[in-house]
Amino acid sequence: MRRNVTSDNLIIPLDFRPHVRAPRPYQRQTCQAENREMFVTTPIYQVKAEFFKTLGHPARIRVLEVLRDGERTVSDLVPAVGIEASHLSQQLAVLRRANLVQARKEGTSVLYSVGNPVIFDLLDVARRILTSSLDETRALLTELELSERSPRSPKVKVGTERKPRGKASHR
Repeated sequence: MRRNVTSDNLIIPLDFRPHVRAPRPYQRQTCQAENREMFVTTPIYQVKAEFFKTLGHPARIRVLEVLRDGERTVSDLVPAVGIEASHLSQQLAVLRRANLVQARKEGTSVLYSVGNPVIFDLLDVARRILTSSLDETRALLTELELSERSPRSPKVKVGTERKPRGKASHR
């Protein structure tokens, strides 16, 4: 029997496996004393971490970006993503297992599409975060370059001031 796990107001399907080696958000364990099956849930933060691991490969991000424009076949995705067909198939399998990408057969072709367009919101937020960070770095670099171009004050070495020699006359 399939059940859903609710945590932090999220309903997580029990067969959700976001990453190739990711554990399921539940584990079946048999209680020896009572001889019954029980479910042990995985904390939501661990499920989220596994979800982000799924997005942790550049080819997978690129696939999602290309699929933003609509469904595509593997032969359409290969040049757009820039990896070999065998590697692309592996990455598509990871995205399918995480329910980020869906496949449907049309004749002899398999068409891939994004299962939930909310993923594009996440990609847009990531772009805004990176852009903001790069803007801050660019501003610091500009400030540094301007400080190097401005006239420099003469450098004075500490401890090199001249001291009078001999005894000073007292008046």
